[in-house]
Amino acid sequence: MTPFGEKLRALRSERGVSQKDMAAAIGVSAAYLSALEHGRRGAPTWTLIQKIIGYFNIIWDDAEELARLAEASHPRVKLDTSGLSPAATELANLLAENIEKLDEAELRRITASIRAALGRQP
Repeated sequence: MTPFGEKLRALRSERGVSQKDMAAAIGVSAAYLSALEHGRRGAPTWTLIQKIIGYFNIIWDDAEELARLAEASHPRVKLDTSGLSPAATELANLLAENIEKLDEAELRRITASIRAALGRQP
């Protein structure tokens, strides 16, 4: 499941909405919505994100958060480290080869560390 899929499922659950009803309302199939929630489809288009925001009547910060989660929800990530340092290539490969071995707490810690490092860059 992707971060976007997790949030979408939570929104539906909080509001008691079925995939079938939501899919019909926003103009997609229930199968597509299921695949999106389970991370079997790529990140949704901006148009679909807007339809979901409208469907749930999400405003301001929550809408921005949903859009941010969509951007961070590509289930098949490709990294091209050509031209980068050996350390960058090593990090990309280490993560690709071992991500499934990390538990949720470790993943959150690593993510927070990377976000902090990015925040320190000019």
